[in-house]
This record gives sequence, C-alpha cells and structure tokens, in this order.
Amino acid sequence: MSWVISACAFPPAASPVMSADLSPHTSAGRLKPISLSWFSALPTLKLSVTSDSLVHPSPSSNNKNSCSPFIRAAWTRRSRGELAKQPNKKSWKQRTDMYMRPFLLNVFFSKRFVHAKVMHRGTSKVISVATTNSKDLRNSLPSLTDHHACRLIGELIAERSKEADVYVMSYEPRKNERIEGKLGIVIDAIKENGIIFV
Repeated sequence: MSWVISACAFPPAASPVMSADLSPHTSAGRLKPISLSWFSALPTLKLSVTSDSLVHPSPSSNNKNSCSPFIRAAWTRRSRGELAKQPNKKSWKQRTDMYMRPFLLNVFFSKRFVHAKVMHRGTSKVISVATTNSKDLRNSLPSLTDHHACRLIGELIAERSKEADVYVMSYEPRKNERIEGKLGIVIDAIKENGIIFV
C-alpha cells in the first residue's frame, strides 16, 4: 500500500480574482471572484491510496529510477543455478597451489621415446628437460622406451633439477592415471636421486 501526495500551489492572497481551480477565466471570458476566507489560503492536498501499486506496477514505471527497490532487486538477483556454477570463482587449492607447489613434473610417453620436463608454474619456465630422443641417448640406448630408458630419464631429470637448485617438485596424475609401470619407474628414479615429491 502506498500513499501518493500531490500539493497544489498556494493561491496568491493579493489577487482575489483567481478561482479555486487555478483558471482565472470563466467560460464567458470573465474573471470569477473567490471567497477570501482563511481556508482558501491553504494548499490543496489530494490523497489517493492504491493497493495495486506494488503488486501491479504501472506501465510508466519501467525505467530504473521510478521502480521500487523490491522490483529492482528481483530483476538483478542471480538464479540458484548461476550461483551454483560460479565459473569464475576458484577454490582455495586452485588459488594457492601455484605457490605451495611451484615446480611441476610432466612425463610424456610415446611409441618411440620418453620425454620428461620440470616446469615452474608461476612463470611457465622450463627448469630441466630430459628425453630419449636427444642425440646423445638415442644412439647409445638399445631401446628408447623400455624400463632402463625410463630409469635413465629419471636420473637425468634429478641431476639437472639439482643444478637449477630445485630439490622439491610435484606430479599431478591425470584422470584415471595410476603411478605404476614406466611412470612409476621415472618417479622412483627421481626420488632415489635426492628429489622430494610433495
């Protein structure tokens, strides 16, 4: 329920010829005299009570300035589905993991060779790289993908990381990936050569 108050202007006291409806001329073109009582000097207040103003807003209240705060809040409120998704909000681990575990090990196995590298997350700088496809290894190893080659890659990664003063690193397995087989051999070789995994 809202109260609409509209006030008319004061009629001037010095001009007794103005009518009460603020029209100085009659239909015949003459001036109408009005009474000079004290009641005529008061402003005219028109009060109207409308109970449908909040439930059914008028068409003239489509702009943002004339809308009530309740209606504007309903227009700008996000739905529960949008709040549940929150695509731009990262978890605490996603925001701090780059600083708590800055060096990340990446191991790639192909049909022909084994490739491993250690990268700094904050700057995307590669700290150390070892691959069986390099010139000094591919001519000296009998196989570029067997367990001996995986162990050699782990030892090279550990030595080159120590040269870069990196003694702690982490490995994030992919979805449904187990640390076993060739991957387990590479990680075990890195651990045996003095690198700590967190």
